Amino acid sequence: MLYTEGLSHLLEGDLERADPILAHAFDAATATGAAPLAAVVLAERCSIAAGRGDWPAAVTLAERALAIVQDGEFDDYWTSALVYAWAARAAIHLGNLAAAREYVVRAARLRPLLTYALPVVSVQALLELARAYIALTDPDGARAVLRQAHDILQQRPDLGLLPAEADKLRAKVETIRRQGVGGGSSLTTAELRVLPLMATHLSFREIGERLYLSPHTVKTQALSIYRKFGVSSRSEAVERAYKVGLLEHESSSVDPRP
Repeated sequence: MLYTEGLSHLLEGDLERADPILAHAFDAATATGAAPLAAVVLAERCSIAAGRGDWPAAVTLAERALAIVQDGEFDDYWTSALVYAWAARAAIHLGNLAAAREYVVRAARLRPLLTYALPVVSVQALLELARAYIALTDPDGARAVLRQAHDILQQRPDLGLLPAEADKLRAKVETIRRQGVGGGSSLTTAELRVLPLMATHLSFREIGERLYLSPHTVKTQALSIYRKFGVSSRSEAVERAYKVGLLEHESSSVDPRP
């Protein structure tokens, strides 16, 4: 309840009212052992600190949130997308672009979990990811996450300041694109769902059965992945996904069929 109250003030842009309530929410979450919630509350407070121009505080909060996620092994929690997005922004502020790219990739893996069913944190995470992509001069990545945010906002438009923030970021991305800066992180959420199964022995038909898609749809999405990765086969796409960090190595084999 404290988290929801603080978040409502944050969505209205009232940072002074939101911060003490969210600080209280963090204490309550910690006391009750709700570590994933404690981490996302700290990430929310990053927004407040950055909004005040207090980047040392934002970096400290992001590092604390990241430590909770990593210590608790909450990498697969949907709320961790916001934590990793803020970890990326903090790393960019510190000039550690390698770490920033790693955190962006970790957040991107959670994009399929960010939906209109949980709209506020989902849109927040996508917007912070867009800001990270922009800072890393990857407008394609920014456009992909902003499209996803737009889809959520179409169904959940009453999210305070978030729609206006999304509009500003879209305008900024289009300016960057007109200047000719490129990037390669534009996989859609549908493609991100298909990608891990491409690193298995499953055929496109079997992947479709797993995801309740037609084989034609799976093939279309796979071909789109090939194009975005600049490759011509399934094995090359999987190799590229491992290289950029969108997949982690496990004991699975790759179907050699294109």
